[in-house]
Amino acid sequence: MLKIGEFSKLSRVSIRMLRHYDEIGLLEPAEIEPFTGYRYYSEKQLPIAGRINALKDMGFGLSAIREILLCRDDGALLQQYLRIRRAELQELAEQTAYRLRLLDTALERLRKDGTAMKYDVTLKTFPERYAATVRMAIPTYEREGMVWDVLVGETEALNLVPDEPCYCCVVFHDKEYRESDVDVEAQKTVRGRYPDTEHVKFRTLPQVTAATATCRGPYDQMNDVMESVAGWVVDNGYEFDGPAFMIYHVSPHETSDPNEFVTEVCYPVKKKQAE
Repeated sequence: MLKIGEFSKLSRVSIRMLRHYDEIGLLEPAEIEPFTGYRYYSEKQLPIAGRINALKDMGFGLSAIREILLCRDDGALLQQYLRIRRAELQELAEQTAYRLRLLDTALERLRKDGTAMKYDVTLKTFPERYAATVRMAIPTYEREGMVWDVLVGETEALNLVPDEPCYCCVVFHDKEYRESDVDVEAQKTVRGRYPDTEHVKFRTLPQVTAATATCRGPYDQMNDVMESVAGWVVDNGYEFDGPAFMIYHVSPHETSDPNEFVTEVCYPVKKKQAE
């Protein structure tokens, strides 16, 4: 029999941790002296301590290790535990590689342009949502209010109930910048079901994954924000997957102060396929 200190040295498990293992029933002493309370371990328990150390090195928690030790003679079940843990670690490795890539591209852009982090770009998935929509051609981008006037005017009598959250968006359908006849679509997410009007169509919008950046202030910064998002898409191995759109979180409808506007620029994207 080995005293707890001797077993600690041979097993490379601290005395504190051995006591904790005893408390949770993971590795109990082979014998406890009834009068002194001294813990004694058997040399036959060293392989068990070794397996606990090995499983901890693989990233298993103590509760999972206790379950695995109970089935240590069942090779098929043990293999299942190991495969599950491997899949978890593989997912973690992919997430870590993705985050490292984001850091590397951010650092590279900062070396080129010290203000590259002015607009923070993130990847976001918007779920399927039901919306009132109006698509029309407007003379110029600055006349965007025209499409909103149509949406609001034709739905005023319908008493639309805004969804939570309510996305008020404009989608830019043109594949290039246009000086006139700009193809835009206004969308407002709502609850319930409503009849179409002359120009307003109610429809379910599909789920979309987009690279987005949110900014506060007047609209004259939008070109800079869009450039930042587009650069992030290229630098991080994505490609564009649909028309860009803007979400107006705080717009002229809520405030007359341009400094209080909050706008989110969104580019639908998908992972670029390896060539």
